[in-house]
Amino acid sequence: MHSARFDLASRRDTRRLGARLASALEPGDLVVLAGELGAGKTFLVRAVARALGVSADVAVTSPTFTLVTEYETAKGTLLHADLYRLRDQADVSAEVARLGLRDRRREGAMVVAEWAEGLEGVLGPADFALKITYAGSNARAVEITSARPLA
Repeated sequence: MHSARFDLASRRDTRRLGARLASALEPGDLVVLAGELGAGKTFLVRAVARALGVSADVAVTSPTFTLVTEYETAKGTLLHADLYRLRDQADVSAEVARLGLRDRRREGAMVVAEWAEGLEGVLGPADFALKITYAGSNARAVEITSARPLA
């Protein structure tokens, strides 16, 4: 396992990290994002999507109510999941399994899932696990644990 820490002092730093993550992603990868509300998880997903070629004309927002949004990229399908609403369900594992994210990974989709920590039993092992924390007024810190290093 690899680990790294990145200090994100600005939105530009977050976009750069998103580009690095996008270049490291391979079909079937799972990225698990953890962090408090407002920590920047969705902004990072947007940066990854843009780096993968999702047009600026396409809104990349949190799929809080739809749970999963799908984007086509040059590398393949990118699925953005937000599992926050499912966390308090009595059988969260069954609810997450119904989304079919593990099956989509087997088909080659890259999955970036917010609020998915602890659900690897349903989703499969994470290739990249990121924890975003506040590190000052507008700054963030990101701890990354991964199966392989970022590019």
